[in-house]
Amino acid sequence: MDVKERIFKEKLVIIARGIPADKLVLCCEAMLNADVCCLESTFDHLLPDPIADNTAKLKAIRKALGDRICLGVGTTLTVDEVRAARDAGAEYVISPNANPAVIAETKKLGMVSIPGTMTPTEICAAWDAGADIVKLFPADDLGMHYIQNLKGPLPHIPLMATGGVNPATIPVMLSAGISAVGTGVTVLKKELINAGDYQAISDLARLHREAIRLWAKEKAQ
Repeated sequence: MDVKERIFKEKLVIIARGIPADKLVLCCEAMLNADVCCLESTFDHLLPDPIADNTAKLKAIRKALGDRICLGVGTTLTVDEVRAARDAGAEYVISPNANPAVIAETKKLGMVSIPGTMTPTEICAAWDAGADIVKLFPADDLGMHYIQNLKGPLPHIPLMATGGVNPATIPVMLSAGISAVGTGVTVLKKELINAGDYQAISDLARLHREAIRLWAKEKAQ
């Protein structure tokens, strides 16, 4: 199974933002215990060196967990970040925007490209530039009716939704035509990480996973 197929199968990417490397590895272990394997480690552009920060995290995760984690990067704004991510073990690149140069470099390096968009024009432009999946962001501000309207004329473009994703909204988003969802704060809660309660993180990840499983079960009936 290649990376894109794995994302489509799992339908859930957990977004890690601002978590130290040692704690992030433990978060990944908690996710895996809940049968959730896709992680997006974001670049923090408030730091003096966001590349050094994120590549250290990627390398730590790969060293500890190997291919058990389907590992990607997020908030990817530059070609240099794409290259560094690939060298550190990332398999897919997610962005809040759709930069043609970032998309092109991602594809050149053999990774899955998931740029961020909002409007039909942006979605089509990202797809035409070579995106594998187009991220709809922020999905909760746009609403389910908007997603349904998009999928009418654009059923051939797979969409990932981020923003407002939780166990209650996941089935609604998937039923509206979303191919995968991304969420961070509903699973990797800072208070749980600070308390070292990784079992609670695993439990939250499992709730999201179960929402997808029940949706798929109902769809198959």
